[in-house]
Amino acid sequence: MPPFSVLDLAHVPEGSTPSDALRNSLDLAQHVEAWGYNRFWLAEHHNMVGIASAATSVVIAHVAGGTKTIRVGAGGIMLPNHAPMIIAEQFGTLDALFPGRIDLGVGRAPGTDQRTLRALRRDPSAADTFPQDVLELQALLGPVQPDQAIQAVPGTDSDVPIWILGSSLFGAQLAAMLGLPYAFASHFAPGALMQALQVYRERFQPSAQLDRPYAMVGVNVIAADTDREARHLFTSPQQSFTNLFRGTRGKLQPPIDDIESYWSPHEKAQAMNMLSCSFVGSPDTVREGLKGFIAETGADEVMVASAIYDHGKRLRSYEILAEVQNAMSKAA
Repeated sequence: MPPFSVLDLAHVPEGSTPSDALRNSLDLAQHVEAWGYNRFWLAEHHNMVGIASAATSVVIAHVAGGTKTIRVGAGGIMLPNHAPMIIAEQFGTLDALFPGRIDLGVGRAPGTDQRTLRALRRDPSAADTFPQDVLELQALLGPVQPDQAIQAVPGTDSDVPIWILGSSLFGAQLAAMLGLPYAFASHFAPGALMQALQVYRERFQPSAQLDRPYAMVGVNVIAADTDREARHLFTSPQQSFTNLFRGTRGKLQPPIDDIESYWSPHEKAQAMNMLSCSFVGSPDTVREGLKGFIAETGADEVMVASAIYDHGKRLRSYEILAEVQNAMSKAA
C-alpha cells in the first residue's frame, strides 16, 4: 500500500484571512504528522485571494518549524517565475534549517495568469527553458565542480530531492530523461494521467537521485462519517471549479445544499471532468474508490488535496483517510 501525503493550498475560506489560512496550514501539518502522513506540500499560486501560499518557501519554513518529522516541501515551485539560483539558495537554506525533511517539486506552468506573470517580471517565454533551468538547479544543489565560480550558499551539495510536477506528457518525458521522481496533477487535470505514467515508466533512466521510477498521483478526498455529509462538503470545491470557468475566482465558499442550482449543465460537465479523480464519502466509500484507483495507476504514493471550508471538518477528513489507509495496509 503506497504512503499518503498532503497537498495544501492554504485555502482562505470566506470570512477569514490569509493569517487564518496559514495558522490552519500549520495545524493541519501537525495533525497529519501525528496520523502518519508522509509529506506535506504547499503550492505556488499568485494573485489569488483564496490561496495564501504565494511565498511558498516562506510558508514551508513556517510549517517545517512547527513540525518534527514529516517531510515538507513545494508541490510546487513554478520555476519559470524564478532564477534557479534563487530557488537553490531558498531551498538550500530550508535544508540547512530542517536537514533531511525538505522536498523541491518544480513545475513549468506560471501558476497564474499572463497579466500577473508580467507583474512577476517574467517573460512569458520563460517556460521554454524549463528543462535547462532544472539542470541548472540540479547543478547548483549538487557538489562543487572544479573552477565553479558561482555557488548557492546555502544550497551547494545539499540533499534536497527534486521532483518534476506535471499534467501532460512533457513533464513525464523530462522526469524520465533526468531520472527524477514524478508527481502528476490528477487532482485537477486528470486527462493524460494514464498515458503520462506509462511514458514515465517506459522511458525512465536511472540517475544519482533515483534508480527506478517513482510516481506520485494527486487526488481529492473529502471524507466524512456519512456519504451525505461528504457530498455536502464537496460542494465547496465544486463551486470553486465552477467559478474558475466563470472567471470569478475568490475565497473558498461554504458548502451549499443544492449544487445543481449553482451550476449549469455545461459548467457541471467541465468541473466534474477536472474533479474526476475525487473520492467523496464515508470511510467505506472512500476506501473502495481509492483501492481501485491505486490498483489502476500503480501509484507509488498518493498526494491528497482536500478543499474543505470548515477547518475542523478538514481535519476530520484527513483523520478518516489515515484510518482508511491503515486498514488498507493491514488488508494488503
